[in-house]
Amino acid sequence: MFLKDAICTQEETEILIEITISNLRADGDIDERDFLDRVDVLGKLGYTVIISNFSEYYRLIDYFSHYTNGDIGVTMGVNNMLMVFDEKYYKDLSGGILEAFGKFFRNGMRVYLYPYKDPETHELLDSSNLKVEENLKELYKYFKHNNRIVDITNYNPEFLEIYSREILRKIACNIGGWENQVPEGVAEMIKERGMFGFKNELSLKQFS
Repeated sequence: MFLKDAICTQEETEILIEITISNLRADGDIDERDFLDRVDVLGKLGYTVIISNFSEYYRLIDYFSHYTNGDIGVTMGVNNMLMVFDEKYYKDLSGGILEAFGKFFRNGMRVYLYPYKDPETHELLDSSNLKVEENLKELYKYFKHNNRIVDITNYNPEFLEIYSREILRKIACNIGGWENQVPEGVAEMIKERGMFGFKNELSLKQFS
C-alpha cells in the first residue's frame, strides 16, 4: 500500500520497527529484560529496530523528517490510533492537539491502520467505526476523508484472533498452544533463551 501511495520501489523504502522505552515500564522502572527480548525477536525476524524515548508519535515523525525528504508512513493498530486522538498527551503544547497533528501529519504523512477484533463481541474495528471523542470527530473525519488515515486491507483474518497479551501470559505461565501463534523460529528462540518469563518443564519441577 505504501509503495503505491508514495510511488516508490521496495529498494527505495526502509522499514523500521520502533520501540519506545516510555511504554516499557513496570512499577516506574524499565523492564530491561522484556525490552531486550522484544528487540532480539524482531532482529531475528530480519527487521531493523529503532529504540527511542518518544512518548508521542509526532515526535517520532519530527525525528524522521530530519533524515529524509521522502514520504513517511506509520503502521499502527486501533488502540494506538485512539491514543493519538487523546488530548491529554498534548497538554505541554501551546497549540494542543492541533499543533501535534500539524507535526504528525506533515508532508503527506499517512497512517496505515491495522484492524482490531474485539475478543468478546467479535466486532471488527477499523477507521470506519473508530470512536473518538465528540469534539474531535470532525477532525478525525478530515484526516480520514483526505486519505491520511488508511485501512490495511491485505491482512490475514486468522491473525486477528491472536492477542499478544494472551501469548505473553501463556509463555509466563507455561501454558502450551502459543507456539503456533508466533512466526517460525520464534518459539524455539524463546524456549532456548528463557525469554518473556518462559521456564521449561525441567526448571518448573526443580522448584516444585
